[in-house]
Amino acid sequence: MADVDFSLLHLPREAPPPDPDAYLRAAMAWHFGADTGSPYWLRTARRLDFDPLTDVRTFADLRRFPNLVNELRAVPAHDLIPRGYGTPAPVPLIFESGGTTGAPKRTAQLPDWVAQVVDWQTDDFSSAGFVPGGDFLCLMPSGPHGVGHFSRAVSARLGSICHTVDLDPRWVKKLVARAAATEMSAYLQHLLEQAEYILRSQRVVNLHTTPPLLDAIARDDTLTQLVGDTVRFIMLSGAHVDPDTLDVLRDVFPDAVIAMVFGSTMILSQAQTRSSGEQLVFDPRSPYVVFWVVDPHTGKQVGYGERGQVVMNHISKGMFIPNNLERDTAVRLPGPDEHIGDSVAEVAPVATLDGEAVIEGVY
Repeated sequence: MADVDFSLLHLPREAPPPDPDAYLRAAMAWHFGADTGSPYWLRTARRLDFDPLTDVRTFADLRRFPNLVNELRAVPAHDLIPRGYGTPAPVPLIFESGGTTGAPKRTAQLPDWVAQVVDWQTDDFSSAGFVPGGDFLCLMPSGPHGVGHFSRAVSARLGSICHTVDLDPRWVKKLVARAAATEMSAYLQHLLEQAEYILRSQRVVNLHTTPPLLDAIARDDTLTQLVGDTVRFIMLSGAHVDPDTLDVLRDVFPDAVIAMVFGSTMILSQAQTRSSGEQLVFDPRSPYVVFWVVDPHTGKQVGYGERGQVVMNHISKGMFIPNNLERDTAVRLPGPDEHIGDSVAEVAPVATLDGEAVIEGVY
């Protein structure tokens, strides 16, 4: 592997590598090299019916991998760290999914990737309308979820004090699953009370929350006034929202810019958002993240403008997650120039995945 240029994998960087296929080959050599790969992938490679070092030459070849993402529910975090980082390896941040489709899945994010995501999200928030220096209320999960960490980091980068709440999305999903409407209402009120304390006592100008929580705020006259008086930027993520509801929310909060992002624990980041007419389009950050929108029954990509299920691939120095059929459906769109794979719009959850009901709750 003397001809492999591992410098292509170095992060953070301002522009993506100029040759995506060379980047992919470097990633395969890294993750499946005896001296550089993680214990998990070196162990897993022995049960594949192909050799990633020689048989994965283009991004289309990632379809050869089975969807192994469910194994991330139980793999020891140490086994996810590539040996190439050295001994001792940098200590990763461990983030988990929300448990929408069962036991949470776990990712290990090394410092170089974390720095890259902070750079990207700082740009995303700034370009979307975040008011630098204005207090920031992150009405989102923290704990094992990446959104809490990155919101704090981006807020600090933009010179803003970050205020947070206690929000356990997994408990909410359990309440929804057993149709505990009274308990669900009480928990939602608990979240809104926390938000109200902060909005009354602090100078909150920026808000990051989910569509269901912003909808609940919009139905409460007191909270609507508190948000309307001072908040000038609202970022929505974590759950899905239809265009009609988004229009209503913009009418309720006319003095705030309302932006949206789409991300996933399993891509260790969020896509870039752009407007195309009345439509919000999400562009994954290729070559690090590649989407395909497919017919879940055949695995073949649907036509542009058609709805299918989203397959996500993450390829970075720190982690490799290929061919993951996610819980989202979306309309397939072409990406920008030099973009690998698909862009998506009108994202919505599937009803079930791997035999489990998909429950969004408030996140």
